[in-house]
Amino acid sequence: MTPTRTTKLERGRGALGPALELVHTGRAPTRAVLTAELGVTRATAGAVAAELEALGLITVDSRPAVAAGSQGRPSHRLSVDPEGPVVLAAQVHADGFRAALVGLGGRIVATVPGTVTVEADPAQVLTEVVGAGAGLLRETGRRCLGAGLAVPSAVAEPEGTALNPLHLAWPPGAPVREIFTRCLAEAGVTGPSGDAPATGFAANDVNLVALAEHRHGAGRGARDLLCVATGHRGVGGALVLDGRLHTGSSGLALEVGHLTVDPDGRPCHCGGRGCLDVETDPLAFLEAAGREPGPETGLLKRALELLRTEYSTDPAVRDAAHLLIDRLGLGLAGLVNILDPDRIILGGLHRALLEADAERLQNVIAERSLWGRDGGVPVLACALDYSGLVGAAELAWQPVLDDPMTVARG
Repeated sequence: MTPTRTTKLERGRGALGPALELVHTGRAPTRAVLTAELGVTRATAGAVAAELEALGLITVDSRPAVAAGSQGRPSHRLSVDPEGPVVLAAQVHADGFRAALVGLGGRIVATVPGTVTVEADPAQVLTEVVGAGAGLLRETGRRCLGAGLAVPSAVAEPEGTALNPLHLAWPPGAPVREIFTRCLAEAGVTGPSGDAPATGFAANDVNLVALAEHRHGAGRGARDLLCVATGHRGVGGALVLDGRLHTGSSGLALEVGHLTVDPDGRPCHCGGRGCLDVETDPLAFLEAAGREPGPETGLLKRALELLRTEYSTDPAVRDAAHLLIDRLGLGLAGLVNILDPDRIILGGLHRALLEADAERLQNVIAERSLWGRDGGVPVLACALDYSGLVGAAELAWQPVLDDPMTVARG
């Protein structure tokens, strides 16, 4: 390395993490944009980009194609390295799991589902999911830098215990992060050093959906992003403030499923009645439409299929959808009044309800919201296919985004 380059890089060393995050989230597609975003000289930005490229994290195209009719020399294009390292991401749900390898930029490199009965001991399914992820690492030959896990439960921080896995057989307080990390070690999944076990992280699945969508999907550019989503059962929520998840003092913030939207409604697991959790989930929709729910593990799939195929032809299905839209809108209006988000994104069944009748949902929110009457808060569908997995990967990528030199130290 030349003395001049060393001096420039030393000046920009503290910018390595912010620069990598800008490329990772697609906010710095060129070196010119990177220079402006970091507020450094062009030479320093060039040294930072070159260092990230040397670490195998990004690629720098010094001879990009010139667009027709443009003038001047185009700026070097920056992108994540498609052949770079990955992290192992996993998501556990009521009827099994999905494992994936995820690169920078939220790119799914490889993924595999697993259908198993999730038993009371979390180690049972976590052994399976880590084994599947380890198999993907062997098949692809990729270098692993960490691992993240999404679970359908509030997860206490920093210890990583699942406090209320209501729709799994796990006991309250299950130490999922500890078990996940142990499974990684037993499966031989290593971190940046190549000889020490990968660090495991765990968080609530809807929190991770929000994080992924904020960085790579429908929430990009939002300052205060509210995410509400359904899974197989229940309703979860998350809030991203200034690019970071708002998790509260111990990781338990935004349990939006326990907002009351019908005081005379169904009994809820929390001890109340008529909560969003039991009034706008797939089971509620199937029952309102007069359909037999069947096994719990297939509720979301059946609800989505019914809404897609019979909303326009069956009045009972349409009425059920309108009922859930009205209740969802009531809950979202209350959240808008409290949180004042600049964007709302919806996932799971809620995404499908939005797509079925966006105008009705927007009208309910506007009518019930103090702040929504002047035009309303934009409500969008989640955009990523595997947002929970991408969010789990973000947990594992965060130490690298904070300090990219951890890759070299490995």
